Amino acid sequence: MKEQPTLAKSLKLSQVVFMGLAWMTPMIFFTVYGVAFEAAGGMMAAAYVTAFIAIFFTAYSYSRMVKAYPISGSAYTYTKKAIHPKAGFLVGWALLMDYIFSPIIAILTFGIFMNTEFPAIPVFVWIIVMNVILAVVNIVGIKSAARVSGLSVLVQIGFILLFCILIVKDIIAGDTGAGSLFSLTPFLSDQMTFGAVFSGAALICFCFLGFDAVTTMAEETIDAQKTIPKAIFFIVFIAAAMYIAISYLTQVAYPGFTFTNPDNAAYSLVQLVGGNLLSSLFIMVLMVATFTQGVSSVTSVSRFLYALGRESVLPEKLFTTIHPKYKTPVANILFVAAVSLSAVFINLDTAVTFVSFGALTAFTFVNLSVIAHYYVKLKKRSLKETFLYLIFPLTGAGFIGWLLTLLDKHTLTYGIIWVVIGFVYLALKNAWGTSKESTAASSRKVLAHRKTM
Repeated sequence: MKEQPTLAKSLKLSQVVFMGLAWMTPMIFFTVYGVAFEAAGGMMAAAYVTAFIAIFFTAYSYSRMVKAYPISGSAYTYTKKAIHPKAGFLVGWALLMDYIFSPIIAILTFGIFMNTEFPAIPVFVWIIVMNVILAVVNIVGIKSAARVSGLSVLVQIGFILLFCILIVKDIIAGDTGAGSLFSLTPFLSDQMTFGAVFSGAALICFCFLGFDAVTTMAEETIDAQKTIPKAIFFIVFIAAAMYIAISYLTQVAYPGFTFTNPDNAAYSLVQLVGGNLLSSLFIMVLMVATFTQGVSSVTSVSRFLYALGRESVLPEKLFTTIHPKYKTPVANILFVAAVSLSAVFINLDTAVTFVSFGALTAFTFVNLSVIAHYYVKLKKRSLKETFLYLIFPLTGAGFIGWLLTLLDKHTLTYGIIWVVIGFVYLALKNAWGTSKESTAASSRKVLAHRKTM
């Protein structure tokens, strides 16, 4: 009997970290700057610190669960095995929305920026070109995706360092701000409101997405039980350091910064810091970042579909096929490419809305999964274990769950509709499966009766 091809274990710690950072896209800070600034009432540094605290609890829970279940599937697998299969389906369905729309965001953003630079070429042309390239890069192997992601992340971090150095130079020279690098105003201000800070944190949790995506690569990672947890914390701390540093320095340097259009507020900020030369560099780096985010997003969603297919949540024959040469789920990648063509018709706000709801829902359940697996099932209940496996993840679940409720009404409405569609699909799937089993049983009875005649 011919052995079924499987995913190849080839990823090292540095490659996993770069893949996660590429999925997250460090430049996302600038993409959402205007919207996040308005949501947080200008207190960007405080909002990012709040988001980091919430994400830290969840990152810890992910690191515990990947040790328990070092396989593809992420939050879906953890919830299904630790809590209940139906809860797992709920999380998997919500997370599917997150993962599927992530490549769409990357492709759509790339198309918009390229159309801005080359107005004669329509957005849909760039969307198609980007789609084809992302599919090819992912099909030829995850190592190639990791190499592309690593280079992009280094370029992005380089730009962010340059941006911060220019701001520090201006502050020290006294050209802007109060002339001092040290201030508590970005974190505590007379004008700040905690409601605005928390609302901003709920929105910018989106900027930390990426640490969870690397758990979908567990079956392609060398020594996943040790490597993935380390990668998760590296990704979260690197992202937090960058985001908090940029928001802190910009608030110290430009406390009175204003803008008219939140969509291009970051471009105005970059021009203020470095003029036309820096803003031109900003556009180029942002386009590269968007491309590699797409590469990493397609990698993650194709592996997640593989996990759902293996669990028979999705059609097994289609979603568990591995290419014998490239060792990649080619059918899944092509499926994602086909779905991503919807970027021609979907606007960016809608795509981001779906991603935010799916991610926060999954984060909440991963925290609860730690309690269910370690504290309830394994009965790890010493004083230290109670803190690690009950209090810590319960705090994370409560924090993330609360941030989920702070999303706008339209986001929550769309999310609930998606979940309802999922349960209808599950009911029809179960009913069809039961019908098939009944038919098969009837056929066996008929055959057995004929044999006795």
